[in-house]
Amino acid sequence: MGAKEKILILTGSLGDGHNQAAKAIMEGMRVYRPDVEVRIVDYLAWAHPHLHGVGTFCYMQWVKSLPAVYGFLYRRTRQDNALSQLFKKIKSFNTDRMLALLEQEAPTEVVCTFPGAAAAMSYLKINGYTTVPTVTVITDYTDHSYWVHPGTDRYLVGAEHVKKALLRHRVPEARIVVTGIPIRMPFLQAYDRDALREKYGLACDLPTVLVMGGGHGLIGKSFKSVLQARELAEPVQFVFVCGRNEKLKAQLEAEIAEARTHHRLMVTGFVDHVHELMALSDLIVTKPGGLTVSEALAQELPMLLYKPIPGQEQGNAAYLEAYGAAIQVKNTAGLRRGLSEVVADQSMLQSLRENARRIRREADMRQALDAILATRHHFIPVHDGRLLSYANV
Repeated sequence: MGAKEKILILTGSLGDGHNQAAKAIMEGMRVYRPDVEVRIVDYLAWAHPHLHGVGTFCYMQWVKSLPAVYGFLYRRTRQDNALSQLFKKIKSFNTDRMLALLEQEAPTEVVCTFPGAAAAMSYLKINGYTTVPTVTVITDYTDHSYWVHPGTDRYLVGAEHVKKALLRHRVPEARIVVTGIPIRMPFLQAYDRDALREKYGLACDLPTVLVMGGGHGLIGKSFKSVLQARELAEPVQFVFVCGRNEKLKAQLEAEIAEARTHHRLMVTGFVDHVHELMALSDLIVTKPGGLTVSEALAQELPMLLYKPIPGQEQGNAAYLEAYGAAIQVKNTAGLRRGLSEVVADQSMLQSLRENARRIRREADMRQALDAILATRHHFIPVHDGRLLSYANV
């Protein structure tokens, strides 16, 4: 009998999506393959134990304060070119520390839900430090050169168009599996909407709009004009989830107290029952992070996408709009109009729900897990001097 399989998942705390994908894979293994041991490690915290907190803060401030600069660099490095190669050559980790992690955990497979971790594992492999099979899970519905590395044995992607994009990056087709983005098991279940509304003290007879901005609460900071908008003549029930952004939560609570609105309002910070809030809602207003929109798709929840970050979130929004599962608005005025139109139009809500149902991939968690576990059986290492490549068996 061979050694017990152990998966090491390397994630990163830039946004919450990478961590949620890692947790989804762990949950799925516990349900479908309890014989497999799974360990999650924050790559950023491991590689930079003294700096990762500061680095995360600076990244979030950069994205919020200079989104145009972020978007420009994202577009310039999306394809494989001199600039993207320059960024890839920047070694952002300590080799001995990464090798110590692999020796300590002794995984049979490594799964990366964060591109920096995929880059680190590729470096170790092509320089002959390890041969452990490595799988990269792309957590958005778009491609970028920094996800693509020669030492990666398999890619799990969210949709067929992402697979086609990786083929243009010259990734062999045998290494790409379309599985959908892994989401946590509670989002794949059906719920009683009225029972959930009663559980959280919400009215059962009002249109309910969930407002989210991702794990760090990056939704727009001013909803006062939305709550006072003449377009929303009929009462609406709003549930605001501010994530870990306590400042935003306090600001919203203060604005709501001054709004003099006839709408019903609830504000909360980071919660672990987002699946229930999605299940009780008629519409979600959100930034289009890869995990958030995948969770909404699983719940067949219509989406109004607001202020996507230039780059991957714009790609997610374009994908959802193309399939008619979401509507994108550019500013506060557009948000007011969009809310009033969608909330009042049951046929539009139904169309958005049906389109979400057509593109969701709720049954593919098993496929994702099977693809991960099969990687070490489908590829064998082929050494050529210090370089290491993998040949399909």
